[in-house]
Amino acid sequence: MDGRPRDAPPRPGDEGVALHSQESDDPVGGGATAGHLEAAASKVDPRPAAVTPGADTQDRELTCDPLEVSSDVNASSPVGGRSLPSRNTFESGRSRGTVGQPAPDAELQSRRPGIVDYFSSRKQPPPAGNSVAGWKLFGKVPPKQSPSRHARVVQQDYEARQVAARCSPTHHATGQQSRKKVDLEPSSTTALILENRPPNLPAKSAAETQRHQREYEEMVAAAKRRQLRDAQRRQQQDEQRRRQEEGVSSAALVWDQIILPQWDAMKWSCCAQDLWWAGLPPSIRGRVWSLAIGNELNVTAELYHIFLSRAQENWSASQSQAGGDSGLALIAQDISRTFPPLCVFQKVSRVHMRLTSGSDRSNSGFYFVDGPYHLLLQSILGAYVCFRPDVGYVQGMSSVAAVLLLNTEEVAAFIGFSNLINRPCQLAFYRGDHQLMLGYFKAFQVFLEELLPRLFLHFQSLGLTPDLYLMDWILTLYSKPLPLDVACRVWDVFFRDGEEFLFRTALGILRLHRDVLLHMDLVSIAQFLARLPEEEQLSDRLFSCISATPMLSRNRTWNQVLTSCGAKRSVS
Repeated sequence: MDGRPRDAPPRPGDEGVALHSQESDDPVGGGATAGHLEAAASKVDPRPAAVTPGADTQDRELTCDPLEVSSDVNASSPVGGRSLPSRNTFESGRSRGTVGQPAPDAELQSRRPGIVDYFSSRKQPPPAGNSVAGWKLFGKVPPKQSPSRHARVVQQDYEARQVAARCSPTHHATGQQSRKKVDLEPSSTTALILENRPPNLPAKSAAETQRHQREYEEMVAAAKRRQLRDAQRRQQQDEQRRRQEEGVSSAALVWDQIILPQWDAMKWSCCAQDLWWAGLPPSIRGRVWSLAIGNELNVTAELYHIFLSRAQENWSASQSQAGGDSGLALIAQDISRTFPPLCVFQKVSRVHMRLTSGSDRSNSGFYFVDGPYHLLLQSILGAYVCFRPDVGYVQGMSSVAAVLLLNTEEVAAFIGFSNLINRPCQLAFYRGDHQLMLGYFKAFQVFLEELLPRLFLHFQSLGLTPDLYLMDWILTLYSKPLPLDVACRVWDVFFRDGEEFLFRTALGILRLHRDVLLHMDLVSIAQFLARLPEEEQLSDRLFSCISATPMLSRNRTWNQVLTSCGAKRSVS
């Protein structure tokens, strides 16, 4: 610069040059001569003006390019004895009119630029060879010294800078390696710590680079360990599932070929007892349950159909009446809440049906259909109400009948359900015999106090009595609080060991969730025990707790403690 500030007014000589470059029309000759242009160029200050960042846009709009003006002027002036065509139609016409050669209208019309040419001419960048300083409103600006470069050249320069950075002494001192050689990259954000800072920021020091490299390696190592643990866990689960399937297949073969053909002789053998504890295979579960429950009531298929026809007559009569039977209404209400995730026992299910063939597709849409087991469950419960009117229907029976119906046929399910409800413990709870129920609760309290003393004192301090959670567990035989597969395994051993295993299962559940229950209040415990959480490997963990809970209290068995607590009924 010449020592003047940017916002200083131009000197007199500069104003003359500017005015002369813009108003170079000769009234006599009709155009600027080469001598005028040389004089104007000699007055231009060759020293470039400093350009502030961010002024690029303003420079383009306010700068007058002298080359562009001179080209227009030279085009309209005679150079070397011939006149060049001018882009300025007005100046060309005026210059020709001066010498007495009027321009035809057709020629002027063809040389007049259109709107597309106007905007395209403004978008054209200045010539690359421009070395003369430009002009703007309040001072000079330097010309554009960085012409457009090809993309391949830019890419080659970038790669050269990367190679130079990798070959620098700082890079070799830190031992940084290319991230392409890393086997595992946890995420893009993790690898950002290895990136160099932008050029306008200070470069990383050697210590900071080493620290970032160490942090990145720790992150990658942690991600590898986590993925390795997940892979090992999935492999263990697959291996365990495979062993479980193989065990179920071999157990089903033993049950089907050895134990079931000789049931009376083999049911108390060690082999059968061990297989029973491990859980019955689903393929033979219904047959084993029917044999284990027995048929002390001598219920037959003909008897079932007789009571079923009576139940259908009662349903027809209740539908014709205004109020209807309350027992049948309770059955319908309880069936709708039986295993809702399965959607097989509900009265209606919303199913989308779309016609894929035929011309008439207007009937496509949602339809309401009954579940496949709805009528079967309703028939079993209605026939039992007619078979045992002294017991009637109690809420919770639908879950028990549904589990039997999922594993056996309709008639076998009714026979098993009738004999199962006839057992002393179930009959006491379904009939509401308060004296017997109180005796069962007292006996359970004795074992709870001896086996789980801390939990017993916690329940006692909260006023939580066994009837608040045992009632629902016994009435549904754990089919409501436990997942269906775990409940079926509980049923397997219950049919082997009798009612004692029901209370042993309750102690096993409390032992399993003891640490969680000790930090809960009364309401939280009641909600937690009403629906137990589904956990991974819940069946094995629960039965491990059950096996660690012996039903012995001061060398007394369950039956002895139950008798001492006032339960006069003998167990089967």
